[in-house]
Amino acid sequence: MGTGPGKLLVTLYGIFTVGAASRSIVQLTTRYEEAPLAYVLSAVAALVYAFITVALVRGGEGARKAALVCCAAELLGVLTVGTWTLADPSAFPDATVWSDYGMGYLFIPLALPVTGLLWLRGAARKRT
Repeated sequence: MGTGPGKLLVTLYGIFTVGAASRSIVQLTTRYEEAPLAYVLSAVAALVYAFITVALVRGGEGARKAALVCCAAELLGVLTVGTWTLADPSAFPDATVWSDYGMGYLFIPLALPVTGLLWLRGAARKRT
């Protein structure tokens, strides 16, 4: 899974793991009381990104299936949090990685799971 376009996917997930984890650690340790929900959701996003990164690097059918499930969960998270932040902005006094469908990150948080799902499905077809 870590060859060709998969390398770019692994790289992007790795970058987002570090970025989301760094951001959420700083926010949780210095400003937790300002926006606990937003900061916890950013930490959850970092964990999801990390899991997908490891699964993509590890490779194999089991890791591919785990990454597929996590990409689907990530997409659900982005759509849920994105919609929630638009419907009730007061619930999020500060942005999360997935706020407004990842608008603060050029919508990459929305594009990543879609791309991941498509690529993982293609990888499954190549195996059969």
